[in-house]
Amino acid sequence: MKLVDEFLHQQGMHPDCVEMSACVNDFLAEMDAGLAGPHSSLRMIPTHIQAEGDILFDKAVIAIDAGGTHFRVASVRFHSERGALIEDRRQYPMPGTAGPVGKVEFFRTIVHYLEPVLDRSESIGFVFSYPMEILPNRDGRLIRFCKEVQAPELEGELIGAGLNQSLRAMGKTEKRIVILNDTVATLLAGRAGSGGQAYGSYVGFILGTGSNCCYVERNERITKRDDLDPEASQIVNVESGAFALAPSGTADRRLDEQSTDTGHYTFEKKFSGAYFGQLVLLTLQLGGESGLFSPALMDNLRSLTSLSTKNVNDLLQEQSLEDPWPRVLSEATGTDREVLLALIHRLIQRAAKLTASNLAAVILKDGRGKVVSQPICITAEGTTFYQLQGLRSQVGAYLDDFLQGDRQRHYEIQSVQDATLLGAAVAALQTA
Repeated sequence: MKLVDEFLHQQGMHPDCVEMSACVNDFLAEMDAGLAGPHSSLRMIPTHIQAEGDILFDKAVIAIDAGGTHFRVASVRFHSERGALIEDRRQYPMPGTAGPVGKVEFFRTIVHYLEPVLDRSESIGFVFSYPMEILPNRDGRLIRFCKEVQAPELEGELIGAGLNQSLRAMGKTEKRIVILNDTVATLLAGRAGSGGQAYGSYVGFILGTGSNCCYVERNERITKRDDLDPEASQIVNVESGAFALAPSGTADRRLDEQSTDTGHYTFEKKFSGAYFGQLVLLTLQLGGESGLFSPALMDNLRSLTSLSTKNVNDLLQEQSLEDPWPRVLSEATGTDREVLLALIHRLIQRAAKLTASNLAAVILKDGRGKVVSQPICITAEGTTFYQLQGLRSQVGAYLDDFLQGDRQRHYEIQSVQDATLLGAAVAALQTA
């Protein structure tokens, strides 16, 4: 739709405003800078966890998945023939998502969540899906919260040590705790569930509430550290949601200004589930200001203060909609409706291009996947990636088009059920 394309170009929000080669090259340069030191928007955090390694069978561990709005707990046991057994699964609100919490309250809440499974194991695999510095003992020091979690007292604190301190204070026994990111857990779950397939390497990718990726890196290339075995390798957490060099449009800047962490994680704010619905709303409102919609529809759009990614997806799939969309859609007929849908489809196309740029950079940085019989295994998780209409297929199309000729790489994208819980268990069992 020419009118829509012209408007999006003017606002810097069109897919064509993302030049994929330039975006991938900038991403690769930031990855190199992050491996060398602090002067990069990509933290490139060593995890001290290897992708290879045997796991212990028939030994239960406690698995925690803390990220986004949910906090999940379970007991996990791997069997050589029956696969993984997940028991006592429970889900709670993530502390700090309903309002600010202090350090003591944060950890005490987690201990209460853990009480049903505390006697199952002396080991915990703790997926903590926020930027952390991972120490050689596999504890994690929180750098900062994102995804709208409000617990500022925890910034700079050790998560494993803090949990153990709270366990002691509440009369419980300390645990052996391994801290890892959800993308690392996803990668480990992908390797554990590969079923004997010969993969050249592994990538973990999350696109749900937020977005991040990890991959396997040779220690010799992590030059900011001098305490690593140069002959070995480990999983590196890219913290890709913080990439700062992707092109931004008017709606991107408005969204960032409205967020609680202005100036941080601007990359994932362009397409992740916590932000995409609001980005759509801001773009539609900009369209109304530019005269793309009728006065009646513009009045309705102007009255909206928030919009979820689920609302957007329901609209595209013509599902039964919750407020505030019915009021908006009652006015969105004829040209109004055509323009509204065209804008959303273009923003999803742009999201797919940015996502593909991220994955392409990580694939190229890994360096493997050149042999068709040994592709790179990308284990992808997240409702936004799998459920936002048209996103996954367009990501694949952009990747396939880009990874040709001199850049040709072979890859497979797979999903593993309960990947973060299983990956947390793998990490704990590798060190138990």
